[in-house]
Amino acid sequence: MSGEIEILVDADACPVKEEIYRVAGRHGLRVVLVANSYMRVPRGGGVELVVVGDGLDAADDWISEHAGPRTIVVTADIPLASRCAAAGAPVLGPNGRSLGADTIGAVLATRNLMDSLRSAGEITGGPKPFSPADRSRFLSSLHQAVVRTMNARTGQ
Repeated sequence: MSGEIEILVDADACPVKEEIYRVAGRHGLRVVLVANSYMRVPRGGGVELVVVGDGLDAADDWISEHAGPRTIVVTADIPLASRCAAAGAPVLGPNGRSLGADTIGAVLATRNLMDSLRSAGEITGGPKPFSPADRSRFLSSLHQAVVRTMNARTGQ
């Protein structure tokens, strides 16, 4: 990977792609959308689409292999977030929640507990519907992650 900061996106079900394009454009950052199938992407503007195989974790594997301190990862996938945080990448959920190395342990444990309860037949409900407040929180969180990553790059 080059020395430039980039945003890696687990793109198949990402509801905040337009927000990512906007923040990346403002900061001149490259965006890499990783998906299992083709999707439309904006022309120019530093947005690239990587289509991986149909394997169950093909997109997750590609993203985690390319994640590091110079990348910001956007995903709702908690196990993927854990892998990327372990590689030193700042990770954001589409709702703006930071899933970094300092918080991912508790989030992963909760996810695993809920998965076990569902496997045992418990009705646990699902995630809250995505809201305008989530979108706004994501924009703010992504901007902050970009600034922190840029400052870490320059040693500020």
